[in-house]
Amino acid sequence: MTMKTAEAAEMSAVAGANRRAHERVTATFDVRFQETADAARALRAYSLNLSAGGLCLRTRRSYDVGSHVRLQMTVDGEDFDLEGIISWVRDDAEAIGVRFVGVSDEDQARLQRVVASFKR
Repeated sequence: MTMKTAEAAEMSAVAGANRRAHERVTATFDVRFQETADAARALRAYSLNLSAGGLCLRTRRSYDVGSHVRLQMTVDGEDFDLEGIISWVRDDAEAIGVRFVGVSDEDQARLQRVVASFKR
């Protein structure tokens, strides 16, 4: 990632923090990739934070912004199979931002309950 790209990504992330539609909480849990190729290359993936709209994920696998991923995760006893789009990448921190897409109303409600449980 070039310096300009890194600076632009950081500025975008800061601007994005002000546009968030869902509250974000610190939450660490394992995340599994449903695609076999992604699972093999990710080595170990875990969350850094979570919202009902997405998560920040630590992984050694490189992703391009706009890539689609399917994730499996168990959070606070709730199992989720979700689809997401990579919204940002920080190569230096081995972190990616995933925005959930196509989330059912039921899963959205469960995600909101899980996020609320981390605030207690």
